Amino acid sequence: MDFSKRLHELRTEKKLTREKLGKAIGTSGAIIGMYERQDRTPSIEVARKIANVLEVSLDFLVGNTDTRLDATILKKILQIQDLPDADQSHLFYLVDNVLQNVKAKQAFAQ
Repeated sequence: MDFSKRLHELRTEKKLTREKLGKAIGTSGAIIGMYERQDRTPSIEVARKIANVLEVSLDFLVGNTDTRLDATILKKILQIQDLPDADQSHLFYLVDNVLQNVKAKQAFAQ
């Protein structure tokens, strides 16, 4: 899916008017409409602002990936990257155990 379709889809999903999104990023609703109609292409900086307001990654917004990561998850990932290696290892051990437990529950539920 391309930028214009993703923009429209995400904006309506968030129940934002073009005007509200435009105001949030420092432009007008008319400009947002131009982006959605592919009459105009935003700069990288404007696209980044839009992604932040819509709480998605820039890669998802522009169609480089179909993996949609929640903004909260992205913030946690960035925090984990800043941890010392030993703390990261402990955290990954815990995450691996939880994931393994969930998979086992799913397998037994079938």
